Amino acid sequence: MSNISHTQSTAVIIIPTYNEAENIGNMIDYLNTKTFPPLSTKWDLKILVVDGNSPDGTGKIVEEKSKKYKNTFLLNETSKDGLGAAYLKGFKFALDKLAADFVFEFDGDFQHPPETIPVMLQALADGYDYVIGSRKIEGGSNPKGWGFKRVFFSEVGGFTARFIMFFPFKNFFKVTDPTTGLKATRVKGFVDKMDLDWTGSRLLSRSFGYKLQLLFETLKMGAKYKEIPLEFHVRNAGESKIEAKTAKDIFLVAIKLRWRDDLTQKFIKFAIVGGIGFIVNIVGGRIFKNLLAPVILSVSLLNGVANALAAELSIISNFTWNNLWTFSKEKITGSAKIIPKFLAFNASSAITGIAIPSLVIGLLTTFFGDHFLIYQVIAIFALTIPLNWIVYNKIIWKKSK
Repeated sequence: MSNISHTQSTAVIIIPTYNEAENIGNMIDYLNTKTFPPLSTKWDLKILVVDGNSPDGTGKIVEEKSKKYKNTFLLNETSKDGLGAAYLKGFKFALDKLAADFVFEFDGDFQHPPETIPVMLQALADGYDYVIGSRKIEGGSNPKGWGFKRVFFSEVGGFTARFIMFFPFKNFFKVTDPTTGLKATRVKGFVDKMDLDWTGSRLLSRSFGYKLQLLFETLKMGAKYKEIPLEFHVRNAGESKIEAKTAKDIFLVAIKLRWRDDLTQKFIKFAIVGGIGFIVNIVGGRIFKNLLAPVILSVSLLNGVANALAAELSIISNFTWNNLWTFSKEKITGSAKIIPKFLAFNASSAITGIAIPSLVIGLLTTFFGDHFLIYQVIAIFALTIPLNWIVYNKIIWKKSK
């Protein structure tokens, strides 16, 4: 069933401009005479142009068009503050002045085909919160007129940003085109929860990197996401908004987003605690061996007992520090909860840290010969660490709903 009622919903097409006098008038005419009319029974469609004080008279053209089309509005910036800032200003104006239910990020130079708007509106009507035009899925494409360098940066840069921000989690596989500029977002629960203050340090970039930040934040809110094919067109007139530092900007924003993400910070803490546990295990083994040497005469038994005690000490250390630091927001308190959780932690540590890796190491040795150290490294990084991460998040410190 559709999440949209039978009453009209308002969608605002936000178009940032700078020196687009050759394009903007044609775009406004096209949208109002060809794109919008077939949709008018279900949608109240508005155009908001955010102009960066263009010296070529773009703003004046929009003002004239707004007299002809009552659904067309101009937000004239006093200065050119960047693409990201223009969109945040546009979002705020659309929410405060135009009662927007949905906002579009759209180009005014026909690189984004107006024919994508009805497709995106249908996806929104079907209940999606965040609809994006992708050049990387079937039916989408980069312009045929682009040179090798532009295509290379688009493909490699987009994949690199996607990898940095999302790998190995599900959004890495869902988001195919993180640098696309064609987007439609539901206001309720998403845009209305965003910090729309473009001043200060809110935006990691006011240039093209803003795309990654808004994408990352919206998906983090839990938006139901869909991609539609985007045949990106060649610009025929006006000035490109691409800057020489765009690739660097996108790369740096991707790194900042991933570094500041709470899940990343949690994983770093998890790794540090694991490292401390490893040291506790090694040092504890030596201490226990020295303490028990006068009592246990068998070297084999002595090593086994010392290692078992050291391993348990390491498990206690890992549980304590993970509870106090790594998973502090989900901290387990009270003996009634701590004891069963610790026992579960102990059992999982034995399975993920001893039983499963030992079995895998044995199988690898059987099939590929004795390369013990290599197999240990494989077991730790490919099995123990990922399995522990999953168990800790999904079972031991699972968020209570």
